Amino acid sequence: MKLTIIGCWGAYPPANEATSAYLLEKDGFRLLIDCGSGAISQIQNFVDLSELDALIVSHYHHDHKADIGCLQYNMFLQRIGGLRSSAFPIYGHCKEPEQFSALNYMNYTEGREITAHTSVVIGPWTVTFCETNHPSYCLAMRFDDGEHTFVYTADTHWTDDMVHFCSDCDLLLSECSVYDHDVSVSSGHLTPELTGKLAQQSRARQLIITHLPHYGAHEDILQRVTAIYSGPAQLAAKGSVIYFA
Repeated sequence: MKLTIIGCWGAYPPANEATSAYLLEKDGFRLLIDCGSGAISQIQNFVDLSELDALIVSHYHHDHKADIGCLQYNMFLQRIGGLRSSAFPIYGHCKEPEQFSALNYMNYTEGREITAHTSVVIGPWTVTFCETNHPSYCLAMRFDDGEHTFVYTADTHWTDDMVHFCSDCDLLLSECSVYDHDVSVSSGHLTPELTGKLAQQSRARQLIITHLPHYGAHEDILQRVTAIYSGPAQLAAKGSVIYFA
């Protein structure tokens, strides 16, 4: 199993970067996790869009889904160019029916429902979901390939349920959108203290910190997290690759 960071920013992409987007691969299956602003441009540095097998979306804030429309246009062009013969699957929740319906684009992309406390098989993974603590309904995801487990928190403030959901995972990809002194205005996001606490209490074996803020010193985030979490941790960066061995 291999994870590539395509975009790691919240809110909007800096120049030549992208907001939330991650490529998960195993046995030739390529799953895009979230599709934020700039994702479609950036992912082509790593794979051709014709090589994507599916997309899964945590929620419908723009920094996680802004480029879905561009991907749908690409799928249309792939079909008429003979590169794809069936609808491209896009997994998302249907708590916002209009947003879920928009995952369907003629017969080129097909929305497939995901729900909390259930599982779905996508390629080589069994994927389970947990509702997060966020203003927009959002699902964290846990991927299990029978050998390793990977958890993506998506966007969330602290919730005890998340500790159980992340328990003993091989890799935790956790958001950290605001600094500790901004916790009162975090609006459904984790701080460095809470990110470290989540990783430590869930006994995650490795931590990647993502959904980074556009201000402050990111090294301060890492320093604060590692003062609480005793395992290996790093800040996400475009192009970073993590292998599950």
